Amino acid sequence: MTGFLDLLLKDEALEALIGTEADITAMISVELALAKATCACSLIGEDTAKAIATAGHGFKPDLAKLNGATLKDGVVVPELVRQLQASVGAPHDVSVHFGATSQDIIDTALAVELIAVFELFDGRLQALLKSLDHLAATAGDNPLMGRTRMQAAIPIKVSDRLAVWRGLVERVHVALGEVRSHNLIVSLAGPAGTSEKFGGRIGDVRHAMAALLHLGVPDYVPHAARDRIAALGNWLSQVTGALGKIGQDIALMAQNEIAEIALSGTGGSSAMAHKQNPVRAEVLVALARYNAVQVSGLHQSLVHEQERSGAAWTLEWMILPGMLNATGTALIHAEALLGSVRRMGSAG
Repeated sequence: MTGFLDLLLKDEALEALIGTEADITAMISVELALAKATCACSLIGEDTAKAIATAGHGFKPDLAKLNGATLKDGVVVPELVRQLQASVGAPHDVSVHFGATSQDIIDTALAVELIAVFELFDGRLQALLKSLDHLAATAGDNPLMGRTRMQAAIPIKVSDRLAVWRGLVERVHVALGEVRSHNLIVSLAGPAGTSEKFGGRIGDVRHAMAALLHLGVPDYVPHAARDRIAALGNWLSQVTGALGKIGQDIALMAQNEIAEIALSGTGGSSAMAHKQNPVRAEVLVALARYNAVQVSGLHQSLVHEQERSGAAWTLEWMILPGMLNATGTALIHAEALLGSVRRMGSAG
């Protein structure tokens, strides 16, 4: 049944930014930036860097071989490097992937992809704040029954409830800045985090590579220190949690016996023609609960053993894309849901 839910539960724009094609493009861009940076720091020759750049631009790896090798290697990079080396050819091929390990390439490629992901989320959060402001301007003075513990409490205004919604959205929007700075970083530390092939030039290489990729340079080795990924998961869950709160409130307000909100484009029932189901509001609640569950998995992946992990790292790959998709999808539904409000509270 999940195939039927794709339009409801999938963010196509987000998927294009983190899907297989995007992964390959990002990893190749990291390899090319590494070659250019190591050349700038006199660790490989200019002829070699040019050969790698020439072969890399327009390079299309064999996907079937990548898939098959990943089953054996547990990671796609070794086969990707083999194919890129074959494209570069001797004698320059030995300098492809200079000093790096698979995790350097994949972690940095993730950061490259997140640049566009965060831009997408930023724009959607700003649009959502504008929609909330518009709703406050048009319906904010309308009376509404305040409810505590799902019981009628005292009269309030629509603006009182909207202020809570807006505050949640505004705070996650502000928090995005810190999430960006912690996650948009270069990872380059070699097989065991010691950067042994770079010697005293590692700092120069990292900064040159970061400049090429529009990333920052961390003051720590990120291979086994995964707090930034856990913090990203926390933020994603806070976004969907904020939107889930809005969805839950709207679903309760839409109940027939309460009727504190009127929505356009509601869903129908196969058995009860009179029903108007607040589908988007319900989806927001479901996505919030999905992400809340996934956060615990990312906290499990904080336990990266010793200098690098296979199992904990793989767990991140399983969880993070789904959380990103849930967040993007929730932002789409929240904007559409607020735009569908025809009445909120009582006009007087």
